[in-house]
Amino acid sequence: MGRGEDIRLLFRTVAQTLLEIAADPKHLGARIGFVAVLHTWGQLLQDHVHLHSIVPGGGLSPEGDRWISSREDFFVHVKVLSRLLRGKFLDALKKLANGGQLRFPRKIDSAAAPRADQAWLDQLYGREWVVYSKPPFGGSEHGLGYLARYTHRVAISNDRLLRVEDERVHFHYKDYKSDGEWKQTSLHVFEFLRRFLLHILPDGFQRIRYYGLLAHRCRAANLDRCRALLGLATPEQPAEQSSEDEETWQERLLRLTGIDPTICPTCGCGRLVLLQTVQAQPQEPSAISRGPP
Repeated sequence: MGRGEDIRLLFRTVAQTLLEIAADPKHLGARIGFVAVLHTWGQLLQDHVHLHSIVPGGGLSPEGDRWISSREDFFVHVKVLSRLLRGKFLDALKKLANGGQLRFPRKIDSAAAPRADQAWLDQLYGREWVVYSKPPFGGSEHGLGYLARYTHRVAISNDRLLRVEDERVHFHYKDYKSDGEWKQTSLHVFEFLRRFLLHILPDGFQRIRYYGLLAHRCRAANLDRCRALLGLATPEQPAEQSSEDEETWQERLLRLTGIDPTICPTCGCGRLVLLQTVQAQPQEPSAISRGPP
């Protein structure tokens, strides 16, 4: 199983877990929709594959005739989510292993391989898997804005890089074990490149995916139905801009990529204010560039 296949498996099992538990009458009893966004790195560029999911606090009833809301401060139990996710993911791994499609990072005698593989899977079944659920800080718009700033970023931004010295790359990182304190570290250039390249995905790989009510083929109809049941107005389509009111490059970047260039790249909270625009001045070609007459 290659790099792309294992992440697709994670997307698939996460989607199955959320949709199944939400549809269960013992939990929510509704058809939900959600967005899943892939992240593959940690602060030190190590491989840390995980998904961020934006899930509305409710969904449509099975008949589609009413909106079912979750509790204000509770969606579904995280232990139920984590154990169902563990079961689905490891069941898929077991099927791949039995079919010879799973490559293990160790050399095992072929006769002992089935027993060793099963022992490895048993260890994973015995561990608690982590699923974390929380309401967005500052409301839904703030949560969407926070995630939008990270959807098209690479593993490390330029502002975290300090210098390259003695074949080592020095950079800042946030230590979450020390309450998010900013620290400095360094890696040998080859190790830095190795870790950075871990996070380059196959061509055409979709890092943002939509499920349930938000799936592409039925999203518009489902959203219209949800708005009608919630008594919300259908948002108006943006009017075409005239030549006198063209969108700025900042607005276009935000619309196309979700990246807001007016957000401070250092703290991620403050806003950058445009004070002046400096126009490029055309320069007269030098005598050297003109060449011989």
